[in-house]
Amino acid sequence: MVSTLQDVRRLAVELRPKALDDFGLLPALERLAQTFTEQVGIATDVEASLGETRLPAEVETALYRLVQEALTNVIKHSRARHVSILLVRKANSVSAVIEDDGVGFTEPSKDGIGLIGMRERVGLLDGRLEIESRPDHGTTIVAEVPL
Repeated sequence: MVSTLQDVRRLAVELRPKALDDFGLLPALERLAQTFTEQVGIATDVEASLGETRLPAEVETALYRLVQEALTNVIKHSRARHVSILLVRKANSVSAVIEDDGVGFTEPSKDGIGLIGMRERVGLLDGRLEIESRPDHGTTIVAEVPL
């Protein structure tokens, strides 16, 4: 019973961590990257130019979950040594770029739902998602969401 409650609590935090509500997207992603590096040993850098004003809550949540899924895919598939996360706010949009130096791929996994979930999450905000990957050259995920 205690284990189940801990699992539910962990899932709720992963879906929308309290740090996202309390501090915003950048601090939440920095915490996610730090935890990721500590747990799996893959160096992770986060850089951002988001301005002073917070992004809309639904945009922050979507971008957080996108980065979270990308990191999950790095663990499962990439064999990367380094991941870079870049967030940039423009006049009418915000972009997230997640890049790894892993093994890359020619075709995404047919049985995985990670990339599908990313596309749906970004699509719900009328955004676009691009995935570039080549064997032995890593993977780059670029999401742009209008504001």
